[in-house]
Amino acid sequence: MIVAIDGPVASGKSTAAKNLARALGFRHLDTGMIYRAVTVLAARSGVDAADRGGVAGMLARADIRIDTERAFVDGRDVTEEIALPEITRNVKPFAGNPDVREFVNTLARATAEGANIVVAGRDMATVVFPNADVKIFLTASPEERARRRWEELCARGADEDYETVLADLRRRDRADITRPVAPLKKHKDAVEVNSTGWTSDETLCWLEEIVRAKMQGE
Repeated sequence: MIVAIDGPVASGKSTAAKNLARALGFRHLDTGMIYRAVTVLAARSGVDAADRGGVAGMLARADIRIDTERAFVDGRDVTEEIALPEITRNVKPFAGNPDVREFVNTLARATAEGANIVVAGRDMATVVFPNADVKIFLTASPEERARRRWEELCARGADEDYETVLADLRRRDRADITRPVAPLKKHKDAVEVNSTGWTSDETLCWLEEIVRAKMQGE
């Protein structure tokens, strides 16, 4: 069974997917971690996102693995590195590269094959898993999402102010919605869940109810 959760940046989809997978006894895959791992690999390899040939060559040799909640590049754990602000700011050009998207999608589908899995991203239901058993579009207000991201960055010791985070989030929203390749949008069959003001436990409760109803054929 595949549960696909899409949503804008900082909507809580990664945490929700992880908690939901744990509650259901499913595997969890956050494809955003793969994009970030590709960005880390490019930074280490000195490959510019605008260099299509260079990116394609890098991907042909890439050794990227997502194991539960950890990301590995060439066998090295880069889980903390992929969350750094400079990596976040540089993901977009790679995410818009068709070769990168195909690499990520192929890895995601291979991971999901024959498994009960919860996947989270921005185009899981619309592109990667259009036949997913359950499709959810998880969102929240921009202010709520910016507050979550800002608190997360502060907890990691990053020197960022809330207004900067909010402005960056709004910019990324516009970019995700208008990008020519796999733009962020709600699948016509997806259940929209707005988690503004909700705790992670409240979000989990609602999502689990949606999935278990599907499992029971309701």
